[in-house]
Amino acid sequence: MAPRRPAKQQSKPEATSVAPHPHGTPPAFHETRQTHQNFDRAVRGVMAKLSGGVSNHAFLEAWSDWAQHMARSPGRQLELFEHAQKNALKLIASVADPDAPPPFAPKPFDHRFTHPDWQTPPYHFWQQGFLAVQDWWDHATEPMRGLCREDAERARFLARQTLDLVSPSNFPMLNPEIIEATRDTAGRNLTTGMTRFSRDMLKTLSGHHDPAPEGFEIGKELAATPGQVVFRNDLFELIQYAPQTEQARAQPILIVPAWIMKYYILDLSPHNSMVRYLVAQGFTVFMMSWCNPTADQAELSLEDYRKRGVLAALDAVCAIVPDVPVNAVGYCLGGTMLAITAATMARDGDTRLGSITLMAAQVDFVEAGELLMFLDESQIAFLEDLMWEQGYLDRPQMARAFAAIRSEDLIYTRNVQRYFLGREDLPSDIGVWNADTTRMPARMHSEYLRSLFLENRLTAGRFAVEGRVIALKDIAAPLFVVGTESDHIAPWNSVYKTQLFTDCDLTFVLTKGGHNGGILSEPGHKGRHYRISHRPAGALYLGPDAWLDQHDPQPGSWWPEWVDWLHGQGGKMVPPPAMGAPDKGYPPLIAAPGSYVFQP
Repeated sequence: MAPRRPAKQQSKPEATSVAPHPHGTPPAFHETRQTHQNFDRAVRGVMAKLSGGVSNHAFLEAWSDWAQHMARSPGRQLELFEHAQKNALKLIASVADPDAPPPFAPKPFDHRFTHPDWQTPPYHFWQQGFLAVQDWWDHATEPMRGLCREDAERARFLARQTLDLVSPSNFPMLNPEIIEATRDTAGRNLTTGMTRFSRDMLKTLSGHHDPAPEGFEIGKELAATPGQVVFRNDLFELIQYAPQTEQARAQPILIVPAWIMKYYILDLSPHNSMVRYLVAQGFTVFMMSWCNPTADQAELSLEDYRKRGVLAALDAVCAIVPDVPVNAVGYCLGGTMLAITAATMARDGDTRLGSITLMAAQVDFVEAGELLMFLDESQIAFLEDLMWEQGYLDRPQMARAFAAIRSEDLIYTRNVQRYFLGREDLPSDIGVWNADTTRMPARMHSEYLRSLFLENRLTAGRFAVEGRVIALKDIAAPLFVVGTESDHIAPWNSVYKTQLFTDCDLTFVLTKGGHNGGILSEPGHKGRHYRISHRPAGALYLGPDAWLDQHDPQPGSWWPEWVDWLHGQGGKMVPPPAMGAPDKGYPPLIAAPGSYVFQP
């Protein structure tokens, strides 16, 4: 596909006089300047491809800010020197008494040192030495007086990335698990790993995408809840799921998933499919399945996703199930767009939404999580130049950003398993979905990053739709908001702030797990718990820390609580609606999961 560059204007004859142009700047000047700017963008686009879309400006700025504040803080330097001494003494004590409990422990999500031989010499000392250095850097990158909070977080992130690179677990001669596997297999683990590394490298360079493994086929084992596509435009397909009960709630459910990944995270395997669970509880469920945009769709905007996406889906649902309010559900980026749509509808007097559920969705982006830690003007311009060249943000570029958040587990532990231990990844439903990433259209992604993440317009009262500002406090429909405890994409403290910017009746749930695992918390899932609270309309605001102290965890899944809440929104039990509405222009088109979910 040809790069999407502005059309070059036709050249004009050169001026024959040095007198000022009678109508301002000569056209040739604009042509020359545009050409120079395009050349700059092309160069930066190539650089962005080589760096995975990451600008080095924020890295350099963070280290410079941290180093300058450290240089003029002799007290902090003394504190860090004393901390290093304490850590060194702990290491010496652990060597002197190998039976004593280790002074340093890996973080809960760090699985690099689980092999029992890490507790024996000399591996124990290498492991503890690494963790001691990690502990020191965690302390060294804590906020300092005068140091920008974002730069402190960036410095900590960069220090962690550097340490993860040199962890003893990454080196065959220092990792007892690799040494044991090499001895037991006579080196076959290394030859197998090298073969696998070569194959993975070729796939990365060629952009090849592996099909789903056996037993995880989309439409059979995954995304297998029966239904029909009842509407399609260039942006999405709308799936209506077949009823599983003789009677159904009159009010239907419309789910707006994120378009950064494919929708079937919410219709995964039969045992953990949220869609199947809702249908089994007597709800009529509709799901949006977004297209995977190509370079031809580079100009898709946020407004397109609102108007030709969410509103078009709502029009279809209201035509198929008329005269009743709709329970709208938004997940992640889809939740943010649903909140924007709901606020716009409230402003315009549109009362078709009976309730709104936001799952791991942010409306305020001051605490946007580690994924966007380095987002600034330089980074956005870098990404824009990358997308200007190719028309979209590609799948590998986003996947690398997600993996970097937990590089110790998602990158290094996995690489050790595949390339040094010779072990193949065990397929899983969420692993297959996680690899099935999508692209982001250039214009929409730029608008989203600038207006929401960088400028935080939605909660600052500066987000305009159709030329008029919207306000979340205009939403009157009841809200059910879900945050997850270990979410590094939409931190629960940030999700919780929905309560700060709304006045309606609101139920908040904080559940165990991360951005995806916390939402997939089906009944029977072992080790799950959640906290729940209800805020009546117009109640006073309670901060997240105080809220956490006042609400104890309850064992089990939050899904039944949500279903009870949905039942409480009204709507009697009636015969399920017909599939689609052919007489209104919404005939069944194709069986679920449709065609867009298969777009490469």
